[in-house]
Amino acid sequence: MTDATKTARRSIWAWGNESDEPTEAERRAEADRLSALSGRPVEAKPLPTTGSIALRPPRVRVPAALAPFCHSDDYHRASRTYGRSFVDRVRAVNGDYAHPPDVVARPREEDEVRAVLEWCSDAGHVVIPFGGGSSVVDGVNPPAAADSVVTLDLGEMNEVLTVDTTSRAARIQAGALGPHLEAQLKPHGLTLRHFPQSFEHSSLGGWIATRSGGHYATNHTHIDEFVESLRMLTPAGVMESRRLPGSGAGPSPDRLAIGSEGALGVITEAWMRLQKRPQYRASAGVTFGSWEAAYRGVLQVVQAKLWPANLRLLDPLEAQTAAGLDGSRALMVVGFESGDAPVGGLMRQAIAIAREAGGAVDDEEILIDDGGGAPTGREGAVGTWRKSFITGPYDANRRMGLGLVADTFETAITWDRWPAFDAAIREAVGRVLDETLDAPTLSCRFTHVYPDGPAPYYTFSGIGRQGAEIEQFHAIKRAASEAVIAAGGTITHHHAVGRQHRPWYDQQRPELFASALRAAKRELDPNGVMNPGVLIDP
Repeated sequence: MTDATKTARRSIWAWGNESDEPTEAERRAEADRLSALSGRPVEAKPLPTTGSIALRPPRVRVPAALAPFCHSDDYHRASRTYGRSFVDRVRAVNGDYAHPPDVVARPREEDEVRAVLEWCSDAGHVVIPFGGGSSVVDGVNPPAAADSVVTLDLGEMNEVLTVDTTSRAARIQAGALGPHLEAQLKPHGLTLRHFPQSFEHSSLGGWIATRSGGHYATNHTHIDEFVESLRMLTPAGVMESRRLPGSGAGPSPDRLAIGSEGALGVITEAWMRLQKRPQYRASAGVTFGSWEAAYRGVLQVVQAKLWPANLRLLDPLEAQTAAGLDGSRALMVVGFESGDAPVGGLMRQAIAIAREAGGAVDDEEILIDDGGGAPTGREGAVGTWRKSFITGPYDANRRMGLGLVADTFETAITWDRWPAFDAAIREAVGRVLDETLDAPTLSCRFTHVYPDGPAPYYTFSGIGRQGAEIEQFHAIKRAASEAVIAAGGTITHHHAVGRQHRPWYDQQRPELFASALRAAKRELDPNGVMNPGVLIDP
């Protein structure tokens, strides 16, 4: 592991690193602001530190052969107790670390991963695979009912091992976080170009295990499309697929591992398809007078199959809060990029389609870079949205545990069902927001779009009661999840299932498929120690 990856310490409660935690003064100012808005006193309690929290003693004795890379100190255990969901962050900021892992293993090579799996499978210790810890669905949390838990953190295995410039692919260890991965590819003029919002604090293995959605809003939207082959260690042995550009030989072994969320094994490395770093770019923001006109415009653009890299849509409220518009117009964010050819012509075609659908954009706001390095996507409403997208999770650190209830949920639906779906979601979630929070808001944006349907991403917020935020969140999340399933959507488009979405995933998936998945788990994880509770029960 390089020195650069050792410098930052992950916060035990905040989004990001310890350096991203707010100051006590910032917390008090936010508490005063929320107190004035709610009319109720809001207390800014001291922020948790490893010295202020009480962890139960480890219940596991580490074998001497594994001791050099296993840790039972308070920092390692506390910082791997939670992911970064709203519930996780509220519990953590309030100092609730009731169920930490007993041991954090940080293997440096595959043989050490194999040794941990053998030890845990034989002894019955639950294994929680851990990448960057950015899960928002209770995917890396030690189960409360487990008698012993070992968190398997792959952060030490983070190198780009081989680069094939001819095929544009690289063999990469699964523990590589986004920035470190891209830094290693940059000298080769290549990039994976997978930028989820959690990019700085999530890993390649985590992206693959959770079917992460990334940079591209059309066409190759998920990490699935970039996996050329992968290698997964399981308690029963190694499963490695053959590296090929494509294959029709039966069901894909890669697809069994992609999205398996640590329930079957630990992904240790993968060959990933790369591309040249982009040097041609174009961006624009197109406004529409109504939400309905805006999503019809997006439909026309995406079905033209121009495959813009960015094709986001913000409803009027989202456009106001995230992009600085006046609240009366929806905003389409459209962008193209290429490492091989100019993209100005594609942008002009997309703009013509959007204008035909009722969109408005000034010619001077259509920014095209033909290789000279012009700052496309960083100015105007598009630039404002981009900044808010990147800083949003960090901004929320100041507000955690102060009574504000704010979070998101995402899904996907076909275009023919979309208008009725959106109406049903807004009605059901709006009702529970009104019943649960003061001054609630609900907005929507499309994070990804397909020729056959959008991936809407809803954001809700309101003033709750300090100390009751988790209870209030669960009421909203339950109503949203039930509405999504009842209206025919997926319980998650890119956030994964975890334990948070399990009740609704159980309704969504075919029961016969669940039986087949259980059979696969019995074969690969015969003692049922791998991340129990996600996807299926053993």
